[in-house]
Amino acid sequence: MWITIIFLLFHIAGVLSSINAIMTARTSQGAIAWAVSLNTFPYIAVPAYWVLGRNRFQGYTAARQSTDAEVQKGMKHIFDELKPYIVSKSETNYLDNAIEKLTDIPHLNGNDVTLLIDGDATFESIIAGIDAAQEYILFQFFIIHNDGLGCKIKEHLIAKANNGVKVYVLYDEIGSHDLPKSYSDELREAGIEVHPFNTRKGSGNRFQLNFRNHRKIVIVDGKTAWVGGHNIGDEYLGLDPEFGHWRDTHIKVEGPAAVALQIVFVEDWFWSTDKQKLNLIWKPTLSETKNVKVNMLPSSPADKLETATLMFLHAINSAKERLWIASPYFVPDDTIISALQLAGLRGVDVRILIPDKADQLLVNLAAYTYFEEASLTGVRFFRYLDGFLHQKVMLIDDMIATVGTANFDNRSFRLNFEITGIIVDNDFNTEVEKMLLNDFTHSREMIKSDWENKSYFFKLACRIARLTSPVQ
Repeated sequence: MWITIIFLLFHIAGVLSSINAIMTARTSQGAIAWAVSLNTFPYIAVPAYWVLGRNRFQGYTAARQSTDAEVQKGMKHIFDELKPYIVSKSETNYLDNAIEKLTDIPHLNGNDVTLLIDGDATFESIIAGIDAAQEYILFQFFIIHNDGLGCKIKEHLIAKANNGVKVYVLYDEIGSHDLPKSYSDELREAGIEVHPFNTRKGSGNRFQLNFRNHRKIVIVDGKTAWVGGHNIGDEYLGLDPEFGHWRDTHIKVEGPAAVALQIVFVEDWFWSTDKQKLNLIWKPTLSETKNVKVNMLPSSPADKLETATLMFLHAINSAKERLWIASPYFVPDDTIISALQLAGLRGVDVRILIPDKADQLLVNLAAYTYFEEASLTGVRFFRYLDGFLHQKVMLIDDMIATVGTANFDNRSFRLNFEITGIIVDNDFNTEVEKMLLNDFTHSREMIKSDWENKSYFFKLACRIARLTSPVQ
């Protein structure tokens, strides 16, 4: 009797869930896949759907609107202060206009951008920035480990807090699941405010484990900011015996773009702390050395549009001569693959740099199938050999480069909270070009036999792995 009732409830839940999937899924393929599985295998599919199925982050959009209202209510002068540094329409290019409309965050002049290659340079710069803080530090990472680097960062944050500097720390509750309570307690004892970005917060998110706040942001006094691929952990210094050299990239930004980035941090803080306000500096400080155009592009599952997808798609379609992409996880959807194929047909120098030593088996297997398709039109794939490649970098023609946290996969496109720095500057572009050319010398270019000579069962495993790409 009870077994029959339970089975009936599962089938009812399957029907209702499939209706929800049809109404909310962002792609027809996703809607079909969920609808079929929810009605065919509801005992497995229903729990899976409510844990992994949604790609809209309920509640955050309302919190964002409230945050923006609070920010503008308390500091109406923010955009007036930014106006002198907003890039004029006559200066914008084919990429700038669409990017601004995606996020309402303008491209800003008056910045200096420093390219930080690998962990030693990155954390030396971040720690120096922390030590130089006078007013406050905004510190947000996807992963914070309680290891050598994690403890070193903690000591520097505590030292600044003891000197009267306000310190605010955010971490993703899933990415930092192994962070002990004692770590946060030590920070709080020093007067530092620490909060997890709780992706299960809110009535509609309680069972959701599929969203991540993947952002890595440090801001000091509203003047200097850091964004990039590194998290806080010894492996990011190349100290993991399994992976060895950890190839990653960060940027340091000095100028008005740091103020724009604060809005992104405040939105996440607002969600995590139930509308707790921050007393920040919103008056931009102009760089004394450079005049680089920068846009800080946030993307998330709370956006009305698929911001990251559209940004990458527009970049691919806009490339005229060169498009170099470095990403540890290359699992794009069919639209992105088609755009890459078209870029290859246009004669664009398209190069995809991925790790040879992968930390996720399914991602590594699925990447082979994309090589098979994209290489047909001249797209070249390179596998990085000198350790593990974790950077998220894109180079477009001779003027535009991006460095940030977004990978080239469905998770970053649709499920993660990400941040991407878009830099429009010839000198910076040249630095990124030099960096990537060096990476290519430590890589091997894939050839047809890398796929054709694989066994039938390996190819089958790759195809199956690709089917899981929506949740990778």
